[in-house]
Amino acid sequence: MEPIRRHQLIQATMKAIDEVGLADATVMRIARHAGVSAGIISHYFGGKDGLLEATMRQILSDLGEAVAARRRALGSGSPREHLQAIIDGNFDRSQVSGPAAKTWLAFWSSSMHKPQLQRLQQVNDRRLYSNLCSQFHRLMPREKARDAARGLAAMIDGLWLRGTLTPEGLDTERARRLAQAYLDQLLAAHDTTQAFPEEFV
Repeated sequence: MEPIRRHQLIQATMKAIDEVGLADATVMRIARHAGVSAGIISHYFGGKDGLLEATMRQILSDLGEAVAARRRALGSGSPREHLQAIIDGNFDRSQVSGPAAKTWLAFWSSSMHKPQLQRLQQVNDRRLYSNLCSQFHRLMPREKARDAARGLAAMIDGLWLRGTLTPEGLDTERARRLAQAYLDQLLAAHDTTQAFPEEFV
């Protein structure tokens, strides 16, 4: 499929979900937004589920690039800087706009019932956890790094979800500050334990 046409359909899907939610975002409505026939969607994507999967793959690709771009800019930065870049990437504009946020919510809901979407969600979860864990492991033992990664991943997801569900929408700057404060607490707690002999920890 032509990249331009594919992009139009993905943007149309997000717009339709933003307007009326996933249940009422029919193939006809999406096709109308994209200025194409419904038959094209069925031909290339097999229907609305296939289009939602393609849309989420694009959003996940945007998320990966948002994080990677920030980390590339750091070069051989410190673990703390790379962890901060991961936080900032997860609150990138591509992930928090109204259409993207509502598409994320629709995706999470649908992934509980559709195996292909569930696999996408698992890939996304593993990527976030792995990125966090590798940086924490530069600073602390493996098990502590794993716990810290789980905690920060939950903090990022929780701030995103709670903020997105509020009537005024997600305050990205506040969410970043809260996630940063939690990161500082994790690192400070580790520094404190290292200040004492191991038998006293």
